[in-house]
Amino acid sequence: MMISLRDIARTVTLADGSPLHILKGVNLEVDGGEYVSIVGRSGTGKTTLLNILGMLDKPTSGVYEFEGKNVVKMGERRRTKLRGNNFGFVFQQFNLLPKRTAHDNVVAPLMYAKGMQFWQRNTLAREGLERLGLGERLDSMQQHLSGGEQQRVAIARALVRQPNVILCDEPTGALDVETGAHIMDTLRQVAQEQNAALIVITHDLAIAARADTTYTLADGVLHRAVDIQQMVEEMVES
Repeated sequence: MMISLRDIARTVTLADGSPLHILKGVNLEVDGGEYVSIVGRSGTGKTTLLNILGMLDKPTSGVYEFEGKNVVKMGERRRTKLRGNNFGFVFQQFNLLPKRTAHDNVVAPLMYAKGMQFWQRNTLAREGLERLGLGERLDSMQQHLSGGEQQRVAIARALVRQPNVILCDEPTGALDVETGAHIMDTLRQVAQEQNAALIVITHDLAIAARADTTYTLADGVLHRAVDIQQMVEEMVES
């Protein structure tokens, strides 16, 4: 199993000293090639869960295993290396390098890749942008790209190192319906080709329904959803 979460909890302390229990025993298993979506109302802990999955944050308690290795017990340096070698992130905020071209932004994660020649890095960046319909925008500066184009650049950057896990937080939020559907098809195709796990957090139930398995996050607990109607009902009730 690529990713295994068991009884993951995350608690923070508020300004008045009282605890806020964000996650309360989350269980999840995701293997390579699987597409999982997670939906839930704002403030239910979806981003916190994504940060834990991506090793950007640690749980308060519980077990997180990545390919059989206990992530929670790892030191920061080892966890950072594991994250850099295995994870690609697509965030709501594009986090692109300012005043740099689309190509520069996508090639950036490859600059310190060992054994990779200059031309190889450029080829991978170009092919990644072309795959997402940005072949004619390679040399366009970040500030001259539309919101949707910046989102696609961010996705190309997340995929360029061929990660084993692709984590997406509202990956279609800045895109129209047709482009969003195309992007999700591309993400799924790439994940299948690379046998990568694709985990998507979204408010879009149409996007969520495309996944192999869909979960709702409510009251700090992850629930497997049977169908769209059940997801809607759980989100309304939570």
